[in-house]
Amino acid sequence: MSKIQKVLFTGKTHTKFSGTGSPSHGHDGTLDIELSWPGNGDKLKHVYPAIVRHPTSEQMLAGAWSACFITAIGIVARDINVQLEPGLAVDIEVDLGMAGAEFYLQARIDVKVPGVTQEVADTIVHAADKMCPYSKAVHGNIDVALNIHTA
Repeated sequence: MSKIQKVLFTGKTHTKFSGTGSPSHGHDGTLDIELSWPGNGDKLKHVYPAIVRHPTSEQMLAGAWSACFITAIGIVARDINVQLEPGLAVDIEVDLGMAGAEFYLQARIDVKVPGVTQEVADTIVHAADKMCPYSKAVHGNIDVALNIHTA
């Protein structure tokens, strides 16, 4: 993997699941997409902040990835009998940048898992990262920083 020397654009998304199906509100509400988990009627609210008038490919990747990631968190938590609290959120930023004359991507994932210890949050999120197909797809291909918070 090549280290990006100059970031040209960052696509940011914020996805949260409250456990009640209530909507979340994003940065400025330019594009809110209701999502549901596969085989589940509970809704996720997917929010793209308005950096440009229409979503970019970096935002679309971040959005699909964060929706998948938060679903994987829910599956892992269920499998180890941990009740997730409202406020669970996944923020993903995907940078398009350059290293020399080549274009590359890099990403940051910030996960907030309220109501559990840091150890439990780490266990859930790292297992979700191994389960999520988007994380698997980028593993070894782009630099990814994973940050886990409990509050």
